[in-house]
Order: sequence, then structure tokens, then C-alpha cells
Amino acid sequence: MYVDPNIEKPIFIQIAEQIEDSIFTGIFPEETQIPSTNEISSLLNINPHTVLKGMNMLVDEDIIYKKRGLGMFVRSGAVKKIRTKRKNRFYEQYVEPLINEAEKLQMSKQSIISLIERGYNNGSHTD
Repeated sequence: MYVDPNIEKPIFIQIAEQIEDSIFTGIFPEETQIPSTNEISSLLNINPHTVLKGMNMLVDEDIIYKKRGLGMFVRSGAVKKIRTKRKNRFYEQYVEPLINEAEKLQMSKQSIISLIERGYNNGSHTD
């Protein structure tokens, strides 16, 4: 884990995003314990309250949960939730602006699809 105090994004959000990414990529499987607030704060040399704030974001999103006296655990179904959240964000951040710009350029749906296919064909992308 790494946080960059020099960027605009708050540290607690960086922590939440890194824990979420670790869950999504399988570093922390569902129904397993994640590192404690103190472990993460010690590793990153930041205030434990900041770490807890990031973890609480994930609790609020039902990605992790607290077992009293044991710590935080990854909720069953967390990966599916994260995938859905990221697909929605992908649509909002990339697809909507792409369509808006294509409309300004008077491009057809098929023209956009052709450009995307060209991108896949030119790169090392797979289906």
C-alpha cells in the first residue's frame, strides 16, 4: 500500500481505494480478514483515525464488515459489488463523454464501434 500526500485526493479515500482494489484483485479474498487499522497506519506512517475513516467508507458500501473483537473482514459478494461499481464509473467517466463528443462530431454509432474495434485490433487487447 502507498499513499501520496501531495495529490488532491484525501488520504482516507486513497486507503479505501487501495483496500478495494486489493479485494477486487484477490489479494484479500471474500470472508478473509484484512490488515488492522493499526497495521495499515504503522505501515504507511499515518494516523489510525485516517485509516479507519477509509475503512468505514468500505463498511458503508457493504464491501467489508467488522467482527467484534476480531477486526475487519471482506464481505461475501464484495467482488461483484466492486465490479458493478467500477462498470458504472467506467460508463460515467468514459462512455458518456465519448458519446457526447461523438455527437458533436456527428459520428454514427457504427463509427464509434469501428474506432473501438480498431483500438482492440492495434493493441494487445483481448476479448
